[in-house]
Amino acid sequence: MTSLATERLTLRPLVPDDAEAYAAMRFHPKVEKWLPPAEGDPVEAALRSIGRFTAAWRERGHAPWGVFLDGRLIGHGGLNYVPEFGETEVLWALHPDAWGRGYATEVARAALAYGFETLGLDLIFAITLSANLASQAVMRRLGLTYRRRVAYKGFKDIVWFDMDRQTWRER
Repeated sequence: MTSLATERLTLRPLVPDDAEAYAAMRFHPKVEKWLPPAEGDPVEAALRSIGRFTAAWRERGHAPWGVFLDGRLIGHGGLNYVPEFGETEVLWALHPDAWGRGYATEVARAALAYGFETLGLDLIFAITLSANLASQAVMRRLGLTYRRRVAYKGFKDIVWFDMDRQTWRER
């Protein structure tokens, strides 16, 4: 499992001891409205997610990282293989206290570099609800291009942006 450091952030795989802090971010009402629903107790759901991320690290060499600022968990971000699409997405979710400071762009840029340069992925996509204009702005800042609308996990109005490795190299 790989950890990275950006200019301001530490990106490391989440561990079970992070579950309470992760649940506080993931189930914050301003965050969870943009994410697929998770069932049950928030801490138990966080532990299940951490388990899935750990398995993905072992199987694929990538998964979402915990995003830490000065040692405090502020969100998650990184790469996630989505079998429904047969491709890998770049994703991020941050606690509202961390919004508007460029952290999403910072973690996503690090994830794109890791995906294209280290893992050799050919394509990386990002999806969000069409109403999530802040995430779409991050996608555009990263250089991803809008391609289409898709349905995913019960959401019908999802916008899809992506970038291929050649475009990443040319940037």
